[in-house]
Amino acid sequence: MPAGVLRLLERLWGHGHAAYVVGGSLRDALMGRDAADWDLATSARPDQVQALFPDARYENRFGTVGVPDDTGCDHEITTFRDEHDYADFRRPHRVEFGNSIERDLGRRDFTVNALAWGRDADEPGPHLIDPFGGLGDIVERRLRTVGEPAARFGEDALRMLRAVRLAAALGFDIEPATLDAIRHAAPLAVHLSGERIAAELLRLLRAPRPSVGLRLAGDSGLLRAVLPELAAQRGIGQNKVAGEDLWHHTLRTVDAAPPGDAIRLAALLHDVGKPSTAADGHFHGHDAVGAAMAEALLRRLHLPRPLIDAVAHLVRLHMFGYERSWSDAAVRRFVAKVGPDDVHDLLALRRADNVGSGLPPNAGRLDELAERVDRVLTEPLVLDRHALAVNGRDLMDEAGYRPGRVLGRVIDRLVERVVEDPSLNDRATLLRLARAMRANAERVDAERHASRPGDRPAIARRPDRDAVT
Repeated sequence: MPAGVLRLLERLWGHGHAAYVVGGSLRDALMGRDAADWDLATSARPDQVQALFPDARYENRFGTVGVPDDTGCDHEITTFRDEHDYADFRRPHRVEFGNSIERDLGRRDFTVNALAWGRDADEPGPHLIDPFGGLGDIVERRLRTVGEPAARFGEDALRMLRAVRLAAALGFDIEPATLDAIRHAAPLAVHLSGERIAAELLRLLRAPRPSVGLRLAGDSGLLRAVLPELAAQRGIGQNKVAGEDLWHHTLRTVDAAPPGDAIRLAALLHDVGKPSTAADGHFHGHDAVGAAMAEALLRRLHLPRPLIDAVAHLVRLHMFGYERSWSDAAVRRFVAKVGPDDVHDLLALRRADNVGSGLPPNAGRLDELAERVDRVLTEPLVLDRHALAVNGRDLMDEAGYRPGRVLGRVIDRLVERVVEDPSLNDRATLLRLARAMRANAERVDAERHASRPGDRPAIARRPDRDAVT
């Protein structure tokens, strides 16, 4: 136990309050795992805790006070509670503060979390409190609810997601009665907020083998309640590993993906578009459809926008193909399209996808492509307009351009040229190219303008990519 946590306990004891460390960190410490986020429970009321710790913050109406220890680490100190009247399968409608650590532990989810170490103020020394056999369940690597499982899950449906997450994170089995109760209560999970689902999902995906929890979620019906887009993969056949469906492929892929929220989420969602695009044994456009679905799903979970964008980007591009005949310019275009910050995640996603398909990670010569990408990334790269040796003001002042669409398209075309040949990223060279492009660019823009409804008859024009040469 960190010394700072022990000093918090000693201060509470010294002022006549019972105080204990409780919850997941105590469980992990007893298992020999690295423990973090040490939480405390006390007989002291929230106002008494605040009086003892000047930097404390009363965080919610459930009796939790945030307190930094003397090393600067934040901890939650919660008054002993007796909870009643769970009105919406998500949180207690009414909370009563209590005076008993045993009663406080009795409201918790699983026996392995219903442990406490500490003492009452008048006791001689701290000791372990284990009223529900949690230590034995740790030894047996078994997950079991405190009391009747149906009652626990009826109080808070999130406990079912926590069960499958802990099974994956701890390598525990869910005991039969608890698992059977999850199957019966799974529909209650539709009441959970996106934020609570997201928090458990991210923790599950950080487990060594997320498939353990994901498979339990699928088999119990939880997946259908909280992530129906993924539940739709069950039973969808494809020519990957014999006897396995699309959901099995996703599970294999997630396990093969390296740690990281974006890459694990992308592995989970990379084929989310397949069920809705299945036709004639193919999944045409499932990458683009899947990217849109992944974005919508993650927005529903209220995840941060940068994370959503990164996952959707990886899903959209995961079907790329590489050939040994690619020129160095083609590799640079690949890096420019993917982005230097995302290209290694995309390669890792494809490796995981290969493993999920029963192939070697390097299938498609990914190691060769990775080596070429690494060489490209050591070069001075121009991947967008910000790295050009000229900007829009230069083209207006020295190449005769006016602000508008034509200027923007010419700058984009200059970027394309420099991606293909980095030696062109020279101010004088780019100004010369821009002057040569101007007449053709203005002509094409005039043709586009004339072809709009209400103007003179449309004039045939080249595709956008050839609008500037």
